[in-house]
Amino acid sequence: MRDSDQIFLGASTQPETLALRYANRHGLITGATGTGKTVTLQVLAEGFSRAGVPVFCADIKGDLSGLAVAGEAKPALMERADKIGLPGGLVFEGSPTIFWDIFGKQGHPVRTTISEIGPLLLSRLLDLNDTQEGVLNIAFKVADDEGLLLLDLKDLRALLTDLGQRNKEISLRYGNVSSASIGAIQRDLLVLEQQGAESFFGERALEIADLMRTDRDGRGFVSVLAADELMRSPRLYSTFLLWLLSELFEELPEVGDPEKPRLVFFFDEAHLLFDDAPKALIDKVEQVVKLIRSKGVGVYFVTQNPADIPEAVLAQLGNRVQHALRAYTPREQKAVRVAAETFRANPAFSTEDAITQLGTGEALVSTLGEKGVPSMVGRTMIRPPSGRIGPLTPAERQAVIADSPVGGLYDAVIDRDSAFEVLARKAERRQDEAGAERERKETQAPRRSSRQTPAEAAMNSLARTVANRLGSALVRGVLGSLKRGW
Repeated sequence: MRDSDQIFLGASTQPETLALRYANRHGLITGATGTGKTVTLQVLAEGFSRAGVPVFCADIKGDLSGLAVAGEAKPALMERADKIGLPGGLVFEGSPTIFWDIFGKQGHPVRTTISEIGPLLLSRLLDLNDTQEGVLNIAFKVADDEGLLLLDLKDLRALLTDLGQRNKEISLRYGNVSSASIGAIQRDLLVLEQQGAESFFGERALEIADLMRTDRDGRGFVSVLAADELMRSPRLYSTFLLWLLSELFEELPEVGDPEKPRLVFFFDEAHLLFDDAPKALIDKVEQVVKLIRSKGVGVYFVTQNPADIPEAVLAQLGNRVQHALRAYTPREQKAVRVAAETFRANPAFSTEDAITQLGTGEALVSTLGEKGVPSMVGRTMIRPPSGRIGPLTPAERQAVIADSPVGGLYDAVIDRDSAFEVLARKAERRQDEAGAERERKETQAPRRSSRQTPAEAAMNSLARTVANRLGSALVRGVLGSLKRGW
């Protein structure tokens, strides 16, 4: 296998590499805080970028931003590179980088629309109970049937208010919609807005193609999401990454088993995705992880312990890097045993003992080899990255943003005519009609009313619904997000 077909991770008793042809079989990076997970993630991201594979990753502490600029030739790094026999020596260079930020402060704004995120993920984000989730599903169904675009939070609020005013009609056609449930959802939306999520919903919505760019030299861009502020709202963080994963799954065509991935997606703090998640959602995540490899996407979960990942998902992760774990309590000792059991044993040492003895920058590594068979676990010294270890300065970050290939595409908010405007005009017409009716009654003699009977109103409403269904043909994907093209 040629060097260009693999990423050099470090050395045990032999070179430890990740074969690009098996990189879309997903992976796992685990270890306690401070043991080197972020550096390993950086090494992998740089390796994929050099191989022409775009990368998406979240920067939890700001440290990962340093990959955008060349590192420095410090003695400890040079000594490590010599010790592991780094092919070609340690070359310091930055990787082509695009910075993103949901709040638009440390990178280009990232947005999606309420319609696109769908009721399943939004219910998870709002932590709704089953009854409230049912009402939200009805709200989305009404919006789809009546051709109402839900772009931002004010659109959804306006729709919920309209449903409350049409309670009897909606309940007869779609199922019970209680004012209590609508009120609870409205309160949760207010909390979400106060957490800063309002800036996430709207247009221009993120185009997946902008995460899959390469530079003039054929290197893949590394898209880095600023997540230090986002982590104050962990449910928003995990829902955003899950939405992005579902968008990749729904939009990208099947490519089978490519020679290298089309994109690699790192899901840091992965336990947040599964904490308190309902089984139905975990089942769908398992389905996406299982099937997205055929789209050419590799998903790499980063967390402290393999036990943070459900077994059904863990079974899909073929490439493993395990940094040190602590084992002071019975629970921690059990976690170490579980972690050791996920590796193909090496007769040269005890995997369970090694996990507690690893130093910073050391890891147990097992990757998929020929025919997709996991290699024997090796106690590995991880190579130094080519980029800076540590964060960029604000000035350096702004320089990268200013030179970005997506500069100007997402900076301005677009506020199209959507549900809020449509329903506002509808309410205004109702007020005008009510005022005209009162005036008519006051100034004219009684005559046959021109108002529709309930039967006529129901028939007209049904006709409008059928027409809208024929005209919109909306389709939702496995995680409930709206497939684009509407």
